[in-house]
Amino acid sequence: MIFYSLQETLLLVAAAIVIDWIIGDPKWPIHPVIWIGRLIRVLEKRLRRNEEGRNARRIKGMGIILTIITLAVSYGIMWGVTAAAEWIHPWLGYAVSAWFISTTIAVKGLKDAALLVYRPLAAGHLEDARKFVGYIVGRDTGNLTPPEASRAAVETVAENTVDAFVSPILFAILGGAPLAMLYRATNTLDSMVGYRNDSYVNFGWCSARMDDVLNYIPARLTGLLLTLAAFLNRGMSAARSWASVRRFARYHPSPNSGIPESAVAGALGIELGGLNYYFGQPSERARMGWPTRAMEPYDIVRSVRLLYTVSILIMAGVLGLWLLLR
Repeated sequence: MIFYSLQETLLLVAAAIVIDWIIGDPKWPIHPVIWIGRLIRVLEKRLRRNEEGRNARRIKGMGIILTIITLAVSYGIMWGVTAAAEWIHPWLGYAVSAWFISTTIAVKGLKDAALLVYRPLAAGHLEDARKFVGYIVGRDTGNLTPPEASRAAVETVAENTVDAFVSPILFAILGGAPLAMLYRATNTLDSMVGYRNDSYVNFGWCSARMDDVLNYIPARLTGLLLTLAAFLNRGMSAARSWASVRRFARYHPSPNSGIPESAVAGALGIELGGLNYYFGQPSERARMGWPTRAMEPYDIVRSVRLLYTVSILIMAGVLGLWLLLR
C-alpha cells in the first residue's frame, strides 16, 4: 500500500490476523462483503436488462463490465477510506487498515461455521447438522447422511483455507487493505455469478476466470502449508498429504480448489469429493485422497485444526519477515 512501508504493512497484517482470531466477523457495522454483494446485485440487474436476444459474446462483455466496476469501486472506496484515516492521524490509519484487512479473512468464521455442523452431528442430531451444512454449501442437504454432512463441512474448510485466509493475506501484504478488498470483491463475484449453469456461464465468465487467476499462486502455497501443518499435527500424515495433492488435485474442475481439498484428504486419510445433488440433479465430483478409514464427524475438527495451524504458520512468516527487514 502506498501509505505504508513493507515493514508497517506486515505489522498491520499481523494485527489483522489477531483481530480475526479474537473477533471474527462482527455483526456490526455491516460487513464490507455484504456491501460488495449488494453492489453486485444492483449492477447485475442493470447490466442484464433486455438481455434476451443478445449473443454469448455480448453477454460476456456485460459480465466483464460488472467485474471491472465492482473491483474498481471496491478498491477505490477502500483506498479513499484508508487515505482519509491516515490523513486524520497516522494511528487512525493503522487501526482502520488493520480492521479492514481483518474483514477480508475469516479463520474464526470458518471455524464457527464448521463447528455448528460438528456439534449436532456428534450429538446425533442429523436434522440440525443438515440445516447448518446448508448455510455453507450450495448442494442439496435434505438427505445427507452423517458422513456426507461431515464431508461437506471438511471440503468447505479446506477450500476456504485459500479463499478466506491465504489469498487475502498475500494480497494485503502486496497492497494493504485496498488490494485485499479487491481480492475479496473478486471472490464475492465468483461466489455470486461465477457458475457454469445456463444463467451465468457467459455473464459470470470473467468473474470466474479472475478468481482463478488471483488464487493460482495462493492455492499452491496453501498446498505446501497444509502439508507442513499435517506434519505438525499428531495423527496426520504430511507425506500422504503431499502425495494426494500430486495425485488428485488435477482432477478437480477448479484449477485451484483441488489442491487444498486433496491436501486435507491426504492429511486425514479420508476421501473427499464424490456424489452431490444440486436442485435434485446428481453431480459426481472428482474423488480425492485414499480412504484409510470411514469419514467421521471429528474430521471436521481435524480440518479446523489444519486451518488454524496454517494461520499460525502465516503469522510466523509475517513476523519473521518483519524482523528480517528491521
